[in-house]
Amino acid sequence: MRYNEIMRIFRIFSACMIAMLAVLTTACAPTSEAPREGGPGTPQWRSAIHYTPQRNWMNDPNGLVYHQGLYHLFYQFNPNANMWGDMSWGHATSRDLIHWMEQPVAMRVNPAEEIFSGSIVVDAHNTSGLGDARSAPLVALYTSAYKAGSGHEPGTQAQSLAYSTDDGRTWRQYARNPVLTLNPESKHFRDPKVSWYAPGGHWLMTTVVADAHVVKMYRSHNLIDWEFLSDFTLPGIPHQGALWEMPDLFPLPLDGDSRKQKWVMIVSVNPWSIAGGSGVMYFVGHFDGRTFTPDHVAPAGSDPAAYQWLDHGADYYAASTFANAPDGQAITIGWMSNWDYAAQIPTSPWRGAMALPRLLALKTIDGMPRLTSAPVAQYRSFVRGHAATHVNALTVSSATRELAPATRGIVQNIDVTISPHSAQRAGLIVRGSADGETGTRIFYDTANRTLTLDRSRSGHTEFSNKFSKQHIVNIPLENGKLHLTVVVDRNSVEVFTGSGTAITDLIFPTPDDDRVSVFADNGEATFIDMTITRLADPHGSKQ
Repeated sequence: MRYNEIMRIFRIFSACMIAMLAVLTTACAPTSEAPREGGPGTPQWRSAIHYTPQRNWMNDPNGLVYHQGLYHLFYQFNPNANMWGDMSWGHATSRDLIHWMEQPVAMRVNPAEEIFSGSIVVDAHNTSGLGDARSAPLVALYTSAYKAGSGHEPGTQAQSLAYSTDDGRTWRQYARNPVLTLNPESKHFRDPKVSWYAPGGHWLMTTVVADAHVVKMYRSHNLIDWEFLSDFTLPGIPHQGALWEMPDLFPLPLDGDSRKQKWVMIVSVNPWSIAGGSGVMYFVGHFDGRTFTPDHVAPAGSDPAAYQWLDHGADYYAASTFANAPDGQAITIGWMSNWDYAAQIPTSPWRGAMALPRLLALKTIDGMPRLTSAPVAQYRSFVRGHAATHVNALTVSSATRELAPATRGIVQNIDVTISPHSAQRAGLIVRGSADGETGTRIFYDTANRTLTLDRSRSGHTEFSNKFSKQHIVNIPLENGKLHLTVVVDRNSVEVFTGSGTAITDLIFPTPDDDRVSVFADNGEATFIDMTITRLADPHGSKQ
């Protein structure tokens, strides 16, 4: 064999070994780590503690289910490009909701259909008859978006079924899909969310006719044959032109009292949200097994501020709860983006991330039941496992003060209690630059009693003129104080108040923008019990 031929074979063998090693590394490493990409990419904006796929487009979370010690996150995914299209179900798993392992694509686009949003349940008693003697099947209800030649008019949407008998690793589509369609068929009938309704001993599905602003409810005893129950909509829809998507209906105890159970209806709205573009609104009320009746509905024509929102930032959409969650907890994940500019997000070779998993609760606030959210307990444990810098008390008067170098970081958790005192405004600046020109400001306005996240100088903001700059929510002080938990990642900021309000926004600063400051405008403010925990170093590795 000639030398040149030997060297050619050696180069091919080396390339194959490198490719195999890359695949094994990707499969074994948490997806929150930045990959070693062949092209330039944007690793400076790849989330460290939020799930992102290694590459390509991602949007709505789908099929959230806890099964045999694993949390499964399925999601809308384009396996072929970094833009919306060829909708399939991506898949990731986690044991703690923080470290995620990207799995092979679960259900791929095919010549007849795209695989739109849906949900998964554990069919523990094999009501569907699709399981076997070894284990209960996982059953997915999803939206088929039909193509030409499918037997349906192109663009038709209907609900189909797939199932897994190997704990979610592989999926088979039901032979007689779709299992639910409208008559006449619709191009906006989508997003089935299925749960077990214990009082009636049957399965419950919520789905939407998105352009008609209607949540449709059905029941089934086998997950295959569905009976219509009722519609939920609003009188005099105040936001014509918007779409209703990703409904979810579930019970929660009010103020932790199981004797005071209420039902919560979540509906994602695009556009017309409280922060502009996409958002998640909710209603609290009563469900009798057939009809959902909200306790309070804003009058027709009301401003978005008259409605209840799960998050007051611009980048929280399509939130859904995990089926079969431990202890019946309402754990949710939302897509961390906004349809106003999702296609222009300047990240490569991926586009899209999930917000931090959150625990929902129902609490009486100002005399009304309110849905509150906080990072899941697993996140708090994760934070406690890292070294922290503590500041017991710091008073600032009409000034901005940068904190010590030990507080710097691009991925960090900040807990702080603010006493605004006489200051007109008081707050934090995160991901700040050395010259003070860049930074995301989080502050309380004492006159207006509002909390604001201001990303107008947060870094790269020019990619879309719809990248809104400020997001504001009314928050009263408690005994003159406001407690905040601020979760900072490479391209996002999530703010949680002590009362359970959240603001989630994407940001795009440089890796050098790592400073933390506190400030008070036109008066004095004190920052109490501040704990700053660095969760990743500037080069991307977790500490």
